[in-house]
Parts: sequence; structure tokens; C-alpha cells
Amino acid sequence: MRFIHTADWHLGRLFFGRHLTDDQAHVLDELVHLARDARAEAVVIAGDVYDRAVPPVEAVELFDEVLSRLLLDEKLKVIYIAGNHDSAARLGFGSRLLAGGGVFVAGQLQADVAPVILDDAHGKVAFSLLPYMEPATVRFAYGEAAEDLAGFDEATSFAVARAAALVPEGCRSVAVAHAFIAGGALSESERPLSVGGSDSVSPACFAPFSYTALGHLHAPQQAGAANIRYAGSLMKYSFSEAGQRKGATVVDLAADGSVTIEEAALAAPHDLAVVRGTLQEILEDRERFPKSEDYTAVELMDKGPVLDAHGKLSRIYPNVLQVTRPGLMEQAGALREQGRKKLERPDDVLFGEFFADMTGETLDEAQKKELFDVLEELLREEREAKI
Repeated sequence: MRFIHTADWHLGRLFFGRHLTDDQAHVLDELVHLARDARAEAVVIAGDVYDRAVPPVEAVELFDEVLSRLLLDEKLKVIYIAGNHDSAARLGFGSRLLAGGGVFVAGQLQADVAPVILDDAHGKVAFSLLPYMEPATVRFAYGEAAEDLAGFDEATSFAVARAAALVPEGCRSVAVAHAFIAGGALSESERPLSVGGSDSVSPACFAPFSYTALGHLHAPQQAGAANIRYAGSLMKYSFSEAGQRKGATVVDLAADGSVTIEEAALAAPHDLAVVRGTLQEILEDRERFPKSEDYTAVELMDKGPVLDAHGKLSRIYPNVLQVTRPGLMEQAGALREQGRKKLERPDDVLFGEFFADMTGETLDEAQKKELFDVLEELLREEREAKI
């Protein structure tokens, strides 16, 4: 059986205030064509279909359009689960009705649900659907059998083992899960599942399955074994991912349960780029800094003041979204110390310097006396307020 493993679409995502729906629609159009050209039999989405629990209307409309194309036009089966960004109840709405048409959904974790069984030329393939689960979710779903489960690893391992036990004997099997596997490479755009790293899960619990299709981590990668994989996110959702290759994983599941994996690239209309240099270099050197409509983060290395950097850079990069000044960070420690020492000086001295900077003149004696009287009054009011 050949199927497409994808995850972390995050439909409805905002990126530095920009709606990405049009970009996501472009990439999903490529995904539909990939599924058709690869002659896949199913598309598996391993969670985080949406970017938030209540997605915007245009995100729901886009998902509806893609599902319709995959199911009605391409005659594919579609399997998807809820991730930690999704509303499990909302995503799982109508699951029993959809299953009759070839769309299989797992929103909320439920105890001992039979796997989805698909057929190919070599027999049956069981897909065990394991939506995002917290320890409390597992305890609620399984009741007394799970009441002593504490951390993510223990709870997830329990739920995965119960799901594996329901796979028919001799049947090839695929786990579809949304979790953080220990040792995985993180990206800035992922939302932590818990505090302190206690959300990690051992990959060993997925050993019974022929293949595990994972969601949550945004970098495509294997997780403990070649047949346990993250497909990665649909698009680049942080500048830390600028160097990553995004796409989907084409999985061939052989008759003996072995898998062959191919990463297929999907290109967004706007790539992400990080540019580093001084403002003058970027504005003048087209060979090193060619014009681009990619979503761009610029790291300005100028040490001194820069006026209207964003406006000037937008002539080269119309979609510049972030301008940082790492060159100033080198001086930050010294500048903070200078500022601290300045603030330790008397108020009348500080105001005198400010007055001179603004007017080009120094305070005369009458002005100094008036300033002194005002400062005394302020101090008196402060003392009274504290009492």
C-alpha cells in the first residue's frame, strides 16, 4: 500500500500578522497533485490540521475544499487525527458519518477503538488512530485501568499498547499519532506540550507497528527508528526553519510489512529567508543581496543608529517581516552599565543634561531654583503617598 504521510498543516496560521491561507492553499494544491501522481491510496494527516481550536472561516473552507478534492476527485481514503492545536471535539464532528464515505477521523481519544482497516493487493492494513493525548486524557478515556498513570511517556505507552493489541493478527499496521518523541529536533514554531520537557515519549512504544506516522515536530525526521517518522509541517512557520525542506512523506508498505520512504518536496509561493549585513551593503550590493519577495528577516549588523530601516529594506524585500539589530547586542552589556551609572546621578543633574540636549543652553540660576523646588515637592508627595 502506498500512502501520503503529512502533518501540521496549521490552517489559519498568522505569520508576523500576515494571513497564510493563500500560501497554504497553493501548497495543498501541490499535495493533491502529489497524491494523484504518486498513485497513493490514502492520505494520512497526523494532527494539527488547524492552528487554533476555533479556526477562521477561510481555514475551514480550505480544509473542506482539500478533503473534497482528495475524496471525490482523486477517490482516495483520508485519515486524520487531532493535534494539540486542534479542538478535538470540533475536529471529530461527524466522524461516523464521514467514515461511510472514506474519511476516517479521530478527534477525542477513546478507549479501545478498533483500527481503521484498508485493503490493498496484499491484504489488510490496520491504521490505529491516536490523537494528541495528555495523561489526564488517557486516564479519563480508560478509567480505572489507567488511574495510576502519571507522565506523558507512561500514559502514551499505555494507550499505544492498547491500540496495538487491537490490530488483527498477521495484519500490517500503521500508528497515526501526535506526540513529542524523545530526542526529536525542535523548531521555534512548535507549542510546548508541557513544562520542563516531561512531555517526551519513548519511541519504543511504537515498535509493534509496521510504520508510525507522527505529527507535532515541524522538521521532517525519523524518531528512534527508520519506520517511525515525522513528516514535518506543511510550510515553514518560523525563521528557524528557513533552511528546512518542507513537503510530505510517500510511504510504500510492502506485503511483508517493510516500508520504503521517500520525501517529496512541496514549495510555497513565498519561501523564508534570513539576510545578514549592514544596511548600506544590503541596499547597494545586488550580487550578494538580490531582490526577493520571500518572507524575509533581516539582521542588521550596523553599530550605529539607522533611520527608517524597514522602509528602506522594503524596496529590496517587499515582504520583510522582521528587522533585528544583533550588532547592537554586542554593546548591550556596556550600554546597560552606562545607563545604570547615569541613573545613579542626582535628578537635577540628569534634567540639566536633558535641558541642554533639547535647547542647546544650560539652566540659569533662577531655572535651577525652580527645578529644585519642583523636585522637592515631588519627593514630598512621594513620601506622603508611602505613609
